[in-house]
Amino acid sequence: MQRCFLSGVGEEVADKKDYYELLGVARNASDEEIKKAFRKLARQYHPDVNRDDPKTAEAKFKEINEAYEVLSNQENRAKYDQFGHAAFDGASGGGGGFGGGGINDIFDMFFGGGFGGGQRRQGPERGADLRYDMEITLEQAASGFNQEIEIPRTEDCTACQGTGAAAGTHPETCPQCGGSGQAQVVQNTPFGRMVNVTTCSRCRGEGKIVHTPCGECRGRGKVRKNRRIQVTIPPGADNGLRLRISQGGEAGTRGGPPGDLYVYVSVRRHKTFGRDGDNLIYELPVSFAQVALGDEVEVPTLEGMTKLEIPAGTQTGAVLTIKEKGVPHLRGKGKGDLKVRLTVVTPKKLSDKQKQLLAEFAKLGGETVKSESPSFVKKVKEALGG
Repeated sequence: MQRCFLSGVGEEVADKKDYYELLGVARNASDEEIKKAFRKLARQYHPDVNRDDPKTAEAKFKEINEAYEVLSNQENRAKYDQFGHAAFDGASGGGGGFGGGGINDIFDMFFGGGFGGGQRRQGPERGADLRYDMEITLEQAASGFNQEIEIPRTEDCTACQGTGAAAGTHPETCPQCGGSGQAQVVQNTPFGRMVNVTTCSRCRGEGKIVHTPCGECRGRGKVRKNRRIQVTIPPGADNGLRLRISQGGEAGTRGGPPGDLYVYVSVRRHKTFGRDGDNLIYELPVSFAQVALGDEVEVPTLEGMTKLEIPAGTQTGAVLTIKEKGVPHLRGKGKGDLKVRLTVVTPKKLSDKQKQLLAEFAKLGGETVKSESPSFVKKVKEALGG
């Protein structure tokens, strides 16, 4: 990976903006006030945050960085207060570069370490997080359960304790980069001073060299293993539930902690019940006589059959509730309800006796229908809500 930075050598002094104004601080501001202002502006104008207008943000980012490089250094700030931008003009002998304070703070905020010092690569780094997708049944979601899952992941080699060196030996500091893991090339160009930072080719950025590799991991310090991990699915689980298994992810580097494992839960569609949050939905087909006269029926639940009273005169499409027969609340006590939606089923074929009785029923209700009429069955269906 290569990064390039330009300092302000060769720029026209007349085009420079006042450094104090750029950072929005007074000329007598303390070092802490200057640092705080810079950090706030650096976050505000970082190109990654300003995707809509990255060029403008990048230009502003460079300006505030240059201002901070000067004002964060007591010697450079004194020169600037006395001579202004001319103190750093190449023709005035003031020196072409700055102390690098701004660069270091930028890397500390956004990349986790200082520029040029190799601290980012030398320090411990947390391992990557892993994701595992688990599909469960509605019954499992309602009751909760424990299950072992197998996760392929990278772990520290136990034979060498993650150093990559064979037993009895130790990694040595890379003589080429001095342990920083980085190589720097400084070039003066007509546009300024360019610093190229690349990964050290000898140690590949690790800062250490292993002369006698571990036979188990071949010097990598890491091995690939399938690890079995216990996962607890709580009662009331639903689609989109995310469970975090601390340190269940990939191994860290240079002594850093492992990442986490995230288990994403999805609930398989059930053949009998629908689900609305913690409530279960059941479609119950009933006859015209049942809803007209009332009835007691049995309906299924996740725990077995239970009785349901259908009041006389219930209309088709009505929803009856059976309390506490749904799914447990994920974060709290109690359960949801079972919602039973009634649908009146219209018979497709009627016997002569049935037609006669329905005709009498219609007559008592003030309607006159002929059983021989082709529209008779249609009217019956309409009367039954079909």
